[in-house]
Amino acid sequence: MKLFHILDKLLELKRHFSNRGGPANGVLLISAGGLGDTVLFSLLAGRFKSIAHEGEPVTVLLRNDARKMAFLLPGDMGLEIVDFGQLRKSLSYRRKVADRLFKAHYRLVISTDQLRHPDLDEALVKMASPEQAIAMEPRTWPKYDAALKANRGLYSRLFDSGPDRLDKVVRWSRFCDWLTGTEITPPKVQIDMEGRSGERFDVLIQPFSAVAGKQSPVALYRHIIESLPQGTSVALTGAPGDMDANPDYQRLLSLPGVSFNSNGFEELVPALQAARLVISVDTALMHLAVALGAPTICLASAAYVGEIVPYAPEIKPENVHFIYQPMDCEGCLGNCHLAPIDGMYPCVAGIEAERVVALIKEIL
Repeated sequence: MKLFHILDKLLELKRHFSNRGGPANGVLLISAGGLGDTVLFSLLAGRFKSIAHEGEPVTVLLRNDARKMAFLLPGDMGLEIVDFGQLRKSLSYRRKVADRLFKAHYRLVISTDQLRHPDLDEALVKMASPEQAIAMEPRTWPKYDAALKANRGLYSRLFDSGPDRLDKVVRWSRFCDWLTGTEITPPKVQIDMEGRSGERFDVLIQPFSAVAGKQSPVALYRHIIESLPQGTSVALTGAPGDMDANPDYQRLLSLPGVSFNSNGFEELVPALQAARLVISVDTALMHLAVALGAPTICLASAAYVGEIVPYAPEIKPENVHFIYQPMDCEGCLGNCHLAPIDGMYPCVAGIEAERVVALIKEIL
């Protein structure tokens, strides 16, 4: 047993003898995915919001690293931001979060994720101690299956959303159908957003990933850039530290018309809306570009095939194209058991530059 488990038991005892006073009110939606998941979650945020009673406030709980996509959520939704790293490491932080959630006195908490951690997002449900909590049946996770089973008592209702490998938006849509009692076709990955003014480029390329094994080599991007029509302006996009962390990519900046842009996601919206083409590994920027209508090529690993890439036919807009190498082990969620090839997942190493260039020529 870890120290935070002891703290949780003490806080649970404290809650048992606490009187919050007044009726419970408000809905808390726990969305514990990352940036890309938050883009996709925003497509259904309105449907989840409709579950609230008339005039009842709705709050979305996001991981702190997903906060940068909060601008996509309805403006009348409240935000609760939790640092999941600190939630595990800092007892004082964990206590503050627990006290804040309990004090909010929510009527309903909905955990919107099928993949849940018993000590993190499920612990948040327990901390909130709502009148009612609802979730999907949890994804199988051998390391935590016993704890997840023990936590089933947190929920008054659990929805069987289907097999573990299922498109994320389709899964959420099924969950909303079940919650509302109304069946609606899953939404396309499209966001209507008013055009914004800002810096523009012909082509945006996002070559970086938080997982180094998902990054294609510099040579592939050089081949891509050199294949573009003369005079094409190209921006490599990424976080401010990405170039320093990946110095090999600096060589691309010496090519004509190529620059590096470290703007945040919201600041990149004008460029994405105006781009003739966006090329990205399977990251948050890819989902955002697609949703904003940019012609987009996703250079995907096979790790999330069947869940995130490629999109299910019913949610796939015409502006997105996926390139990935099929594998017997696809859908591994990044738990790759194969030896890397030049530092890459074998599925990523299998992406051929000629295939990418041929698709670019079709689009442009």
